[in-house]
Amino acid sequence: MVLSNIIIFFAAFLSLFIFRKLAKIINLVDTPNERKNHKGRIPLVGGVAIFVIVCCYLWLSGNGMTNVGVYLICAVSLLVIGVIDDLIDVSFKLRLVVQAGVAFAMIFFADLMLSQVGTLVGPFELNIGMFGIVATVIAVVGAINAFNMVDGIDGLLGGLATVSFSSMAVLFYLAGLTDLFAFTIAIVVATLPYILMNLGIPLGRRFKVFMGDAGSTVIGFTVVWLLLEGSQGSVVAIDPVTALWIAAIPIMDAVSTIMRRIKKGQSPFKPDREHLHHILQRLGVGPKMTLLVICSIASLFALVGIFGQLYDVPDYVMFYGFIFCQLVYNQIMVNIWKITVLVRKFFGISKKQEANESEERVG
Repeated sequence: MVLSNIIIFFAAFLSLFIFRKLAKIINLVDTPNERKNHKGRIPLVGGVAIFVIVCCYLWLSGNGMTNVGVYLICAVSLLVIGVIDDLIDVSFKLRLVVQAGVAFAMIFFADLMLSQVGTLVGPFELNIGMFGIVATVIAVVGAINAFNMVDGIDGLLGGLATVSFSSMAVLFYLAGLTDLFAFTIAIVVATLPYILMNLGIPLGRRFKVFMGDAGSTVIGFTVVWLLLEGSQGSVVAIDPVTALWIAAIPIMDAVSTIMRRIKKGQSPFKPDREHLHHILQRLGVGPKMTLLVICSIASLFALVGIFGQLYDVPDYVMFYGFIFCQLVYNQIMVNIWKITVLVRKFFGISKKQEANESEERVG
């Protein structure tokens, strides 16, 4: 397994170099504008490069997940619409239709849906019946867009994806699901070269790449697929409520963002600069420190979920604990400008320090 992951790591690096050259030929690049402060035309191929390596792993290893064919068809569909969106900006309505379509494909062709939720609301088993179809569609579309929205600064999407996949890997390993464990580790290893190049390590900004909508949507879809497979199969490796903690930051940020936009009468999918990473940078936190802080918080949430499951904390306690964290997060974001002013006055942060928002993009 060690040798195969070493091969995956270097193959992912090679894939990134190949696709970044192709991206420049077909103009699949991100250019600076009023919302994007990065410098130069950056290839949007991180997700494509990672997905090619993941496909090769599934083909060569012959394992990883059940219904591999359905997964690949769904993922390719999202990848294609994502690449088109990166090229010409596709309507969010069309993207939602495709996302709902892959959710229904999961349900009816892969027999993968949210039906077992455990003691989610109280000390009794909750049977959601046919509502499981609706819940699955919401979960899939929500996860896809949640991971897409957090792709706002260098390394953040890759870092949060690594937290989620690594957390799942731990639980798959403890449950004896060796194929799923190996697959999630392979995804993490294939993602590491992207994170390095996205941060300009070790070759500098000249070889920088972005994930692109194609990559962020496929990552979100893969996360929710594996969470459902791990929580709804004959062997339950991940309690349904633990899934919330494993993807806590993308979920909390997406819920808060959508609620805020709806309250303002805006489209839930309208980009803005009021995500958690934007706020931290307005407080004078540099991009790399912002990345470290958010990924550390995400890791802490994931550990709460993992230890809650391992120590048999009741599902409803974990669920209401998550809801409490979501409410606190919402209140902080609603009052963030007041909090920002107070924090900046307390620490003596000047407006000039907001220049730290360089190379930032809106998700």
